Amino acid sequence: MIKKVKTAELFECDIPYIAELLDGSEYPWEILPKIKSHIEKLIAEGLDGFTEIQSGVWVGHDVKISPTATVIPPVVIGHGTEIRVGAFLRGNVIIGEGCVVGNSCELKNCLLMRGAQVPHYNYVGDSVLGNFSHMGAGAVCSNLKSDGKAVVVHGDRDYATGLRKMGAILGDHADIGCGCVLNPGTVVGKNTSVYPLTSLRGVIPADCIVKSTDNTVKRK
Repeated sequence: MIKKVKTAELFECDIPYIAELLDGSEYPWEILPKIKSHIEKLIAEGLDGFTEIQSGVWVGHDVKISPTATVIPPVVIGHGTEIRVGAFLRGNVIIGEGCVVGNSCELKNCLLMRGAQVPHYNYVGDSVLGNFSHMGAGAVCSNLKSDGKAVVVHGDRDYATGLRKMGAILGDHADIGCGCVLNPGTVVGKNTSVYPLTSLRGVIPADCIVKSTDNTVKRK
């Protein structure tokens, strides 16, 4: 099974303010250091159809933000997204349209594309979640190696990211089961599902089912 890791192999994008960020990034981890400056550029130029609800926080129409959520700028939240009770957005966060950030979830320096869902007790740091990807309750993106060294993505070959902090990359429609741990540098291909309580690392091919750490099968 081919382990695809390039940006164009993992995502499609029709949201202009996100597409601009993806352009020029051959690999998705190259997006991560650009998030803050891209938000600052969007804010400086203005976002059509968005409202600045506090300094550095821009939201689209029909966005719901719980009064108990904490949003630290800079943050862009797309149309129709819901930020639920106790969510903590720690800055440098770009969220697409129709997303869900659920109760007690924490996000920092990350990109969520259209329809991405992190509904319950999730941590998403230094990560990219593709269109309609989903993280089950308690699934987390671990973004720092225990030895503190730069993250290497282990696919058909090793990719040196040069990043000390990198969580996970989820391709479009990837579905992560409850209680999973996505170790630093994990890449999950399009349309791949992962059983609950699985510890993931490396690159998982597209269109697969991960039943356990050492049991991945092609989706029929």
